[in-house]
Amino acid sequence: MDPPPPEPLAPVVDLEEVAGRSSGEGPRPEGETGDEPEQTGWRGVWRAARARRRALRAEMRRFTVRQRRRRAVWLWSVGALVTLVVVSLGAAYSPLFAVESIRVVGADALDAQTVEEALAGQLGTPMPLVDESAVKAALVTFPLVETYTLEARPPHELVVRIVERTPIGVVAGPAGFTLVDAAGVALSTTPDLPEGAPVLDVVGGTDSAAFEAVGKVVRSLPEAIRAQVTEVAATSADDVTLTLGGTGTQVVWGNADDSALKALVLERQMGVTPPDDVALYDVSSPDVVVVG
Repeated sequence: MDPPPPEPLAPVVDLEEVAGRSSGEGPRPEGETGDEPEQTGWRGVWRAARARRRALRAEMRRFTVRQRRRRAVWLWSVGALVTLVVVSLGAAYSPLFAVESIRVVGADALDAQTVEEALAGQLGTPMPLVDESAVKAALVTFPLVETYTLEARPPHELVVRIVERTPIGVVAGPAGFTLVDAAGVALSTTPDLPEGAPVLDVVGGTDSAAFEAVGKVVRSLPEAIRAQVTEVAATSADDVTLTLGGTGTQVVWGNADDSALKALVLERQMGVTPPDDVALYDVSSPDVVVVG
């Protein structure tokens, strides 16, 4: 039997050519070196790195979008607030809010119009620039003004609220009769005795403890009793005495302690036993009233 014919040998395959075909390239021309694939590889790495950086930046922008929005809202709010403050201050200090009228509230014994005229120097002044020292200097010339407050009513009105001093009586002197309040402040002086003001006969003058007690006593009196008092005398802070002018009745008050209670007890006692039939009321001990 004849031996089988030999199998044909596998064709010789050029590996470089196969690699070239698999990558889309033909066989490498003669004389071409291997540098270009190496350069192409580095370029691919660089491109990949750049793409990765871009992706990271995009991802960071996506994760920080809320933070950037909050920052934008905050900056916008601050800017709007600053703008509002600047505009408000500019308007407040401009003639748009200048004082065009002054109104005095609380004047009773004082003439409100006279006080307003004394403050006329503030007309035309922007509300925030009203000169309080100038206002004080003008009001000091009115002794009846005890305290005051300024109230701006935009756009153009300035309200001056005053509290007048309460006179308690008159002190006789060489110039006549000087009306004073409980602090001893002279309010006015007239040659004749003012109607309705009791004469104060106080040892030590207006700076004494006796005068301080007299001031507290007179201010505690109900209006109905106070209108009947024609004289208040005191040699010390513990022996204040009132005189009711219609009947000459004496009211022994003592010191200024418990003056509100003493005034209430006196008012009730005068209702039971009127001054026409009484020469003396002693309320120095309000728990035990003596009538004589």
